[in-house]
Amino acid sequence: MKNFYNQLITLFFVFSLGLIIFDKLIMPFYVRENLDRNLPNVKGYSFLRAKEKLESEGFSVKKGDIKYTNKFSEGTVIDQFPDPTRRVKPGRTVHLTIAQRERMVIVPDLIGKSIRSGRLELSDSGLLIDTLIAEFDPDIPIDVIRWQYPRAGDYLRKGNGLKVIISKGKPPNFFEVPQLFGLSIEKGEKLLNKSKLSIGKVNYRQNEDLVPYTILEQSIVSGTILDKPQSIDITVSILELDDLYNQLTNPTD
Repeated sequence: MKNFYNQLITLFFVFSLGLIIFDKLIMPFYVRENLDRNLPNVKGYSFLRAKEKLESEGFSVKKGDIKYTNKFSEGTVIDQFPDPTRRVKPGRTVHLTIAQRERMVIVPDLIGKSIRSGRLELSDSGLLIDTLIAEFDPDIPIDVIRWQYPRAGDYLRKGNGLKVIISKGKPPNFFEVPQLFGLSIEKGEKLLNKSKLSIGKVNYRQNEDLVPYTILEQSIVSGTILDKPQSIDITVSILELDDLYNQLTNPTD
């Protein structure tokens, strides 16, 4: 009789435990599974129609990213998250990506502005920088924009990018070619020596309007930045070719 009571108590305990597991774990899971439903596919719908469709199924809707494209009509849903046909619970927020037609905007003038300011101005215009190049420039501070393409005033599709060159400042070792035009050979040579450059070949050209031996031309344009010392060829003025002959034959006169 005692064994019978023990078995009865054990059976009751097992049955009670089973009821608790069923009530607390199995039933809630079953109910939740029953509540889940397939998310409708609203790609290709207008935003308003997609919103109505999803809300009628018990979902919340939020307008997500805007994608600039001419492949779809403006306002068309081109993507959604979560993905369509997934089983999700009612009340879940669905984010919709909306198509918007590409628009042409005027390219702003970025020359002389910092790269940070340039990015902000482009962002305000719906543009961006897609190519960024840094070059040494002794005349422009570091991170300042010195060149852009397309140029300011041109039109570009909204969402597209520009090519921009910014300054890296002065190079660690550089040699800038000075302006020699109008100087005497002596002054030109001193100026070149100051820039750690030198006079190379000297050519002569007859010119009656200038003082003899005035520099008329130089082989490398002034302002050019060289990465190593070089000699600069020059052309100087003379009054008569005989003057050159006399100088060469009588250098001490």
